[in-house]
Amino acid sequence: MTKSTAISRVKSAPPRLLWDNVKNIIEINENAYLVFDDTVIDKRYAIEIETTKRQYSGKEHGVIQGIGLINCIYVNHAVGKFWVVDYRIYDPDRDGKTKIDHVTEMLQNFVYHKGLPFTTVLMDSWYATNKLMLYIDDLGKYYYCPLKRNRLVDDKGKQEDYKRIELLSWDKEELTSGKIVKIKKFPGAKKVKLFRVTVSTDRTDFIATNDFSQNSTDIVQKVCKVRLYC
Repeated sequence: MTKSTAISRVKSAPPRLLWDNVKNIIEINENAYLVFDDTVIDKRYAIEIETTKRQYSGKEHGVIQGIGLINCIYVNHAVGKFWVVDYRIYDPDRDGKTKIDHVTEMLQNFVYHKGLPFTTVLMDSWYATNKLMLYIDDLGKYYYCPLKRNRLVDDKGKQEDYKRIELLSWDKEELTSGKIVKIKKFPGAKKVKLFRVTVSTDRTDFIATNDFSQNSTDIVQKVCKVRLYC
């Protein structure tokens, strides 16, 4: 099922029914990706709908009146197919839940109830919090996520020298293979591998992962593109 199909059913199909409709058609892959992203359904002319609120829409590049939808997408990258397997409506005024709360709940449900195999979680910078990244790590899964440019990290092993990611210096080898950094407030000796990925002529992303075997910026770029095209 495509994401647009899932969105069209949001008012009539609860997440459980969505799962019932797709679980038998999913093409399983032991190394699948689980993608979390959000969509705003444009409802700017339907303000009376209870779950609408003013929120940022990446598609519209601005704040609109709409329904916030957080999607959980199962990606079999080997065959180039994906399925929306869960979603939540972002409505903090009603349930008090943050987007991180919703993603954590969907991740727990997927791991402990749906039970399909996967190795890696892909998500954008909105979800790249210390708490969620560490939780994914505790599950024994990898994550790949862009960090905001003002995130504080240390790449020298001196925790008093935290600096904004955008101010890091990169040598030729690090640009090709990544570098190990510690994110501020990560516990103990816990670190991540950081890659500087050129997205376009005017955009650079800083991708963090707990997959320390990864040593190719080019591969990281390809992995992260999966999230953008779901």
